[in-house]
Amino acid sequence: MPGTSRRTAAALAALALAGTLAAGCAAGASTAGMPLRSAAAPSPSGSDCWRPGTSGDDWDSWGPGMGPRMMGRDDCSWGPGMMGGHYWQRGDGAPVKTLDQARQRADAFADRLDLRVGEVMQFSKNFYAELETPGGKLATEILVDPADGDTGIEYGPAMMWNTDYGMHHRGQTQTRISPDQAQDRAQQWLRDRGSDLTAGEAESFPGYYTLHTLRSGKINGMLSVNASTGAVWDHTWHGTYIATSEH
Repeated sequence: MPGTSRRTAAALAALALAGTLAAGCAAGASTAGMPLRSAAAPSPSGSDCWRPGTSGDDWDSWGPGMGPRMMGRDDCSWGPGMMGGHYWQRGDGAPVKTLDQARQRADAFADRLDLRVGEVMQFSKNFYAELETPGGKLATEILVDPADGDTGIEYGPAMMWNTDYGMHHRGQTQTRISPDQAQDRAQQWLRDRGSDLTAGEAESFPGYYTLHTLRSGKINGMLSVNASTGAVWDHTWHGTYIATSEH
């Protein structure tokens, strides 16, 4: 699949129908006694912000080039407004090569939501950043495109599960899973797949947790666990971990 088509497919998968994803998550995990699996890849609907005739099944293609410009729609607001903002902020077209440059892009996006930037991570396919409230609570997760600086809410759990800053931020859900339980479920999910990775400490975002996966104590990737259903979602779109910048 050509690069642009692969990126378009990724964008379509991120902007899924809520019902499609919810059904996949409900089937994947409950609070206890149910086998664990990752949430099903969402399917696109007919919004005029998306190109028809593409699918979001190729999760390995979820990498750079996720901004609205590559969709050919400069005025497309992705999903419901978030505190008066949009899901994506256009970069200036210049490549983002360092953690400091990525933090600058993340700062510009965070300002729109009255948030601040915490941890920033560099992967082979994108830069990742945690956004926090002024009080220091984790708020959401964002990605910075290294190709052109486009910045926006991370697809996957941050977009679909976050009850304050996601696509369905008005629909509050009950927290049934504790941080320790989330770590246990993530570890069981890895074990069930024969992985030698271990699950790190669960960090609490509105509606879900995100954990680093570790190999021999070093960061390898990420998983998220839904705080209500216990569903596990593997962040398959980052690529290889490179480095981290703390506050």
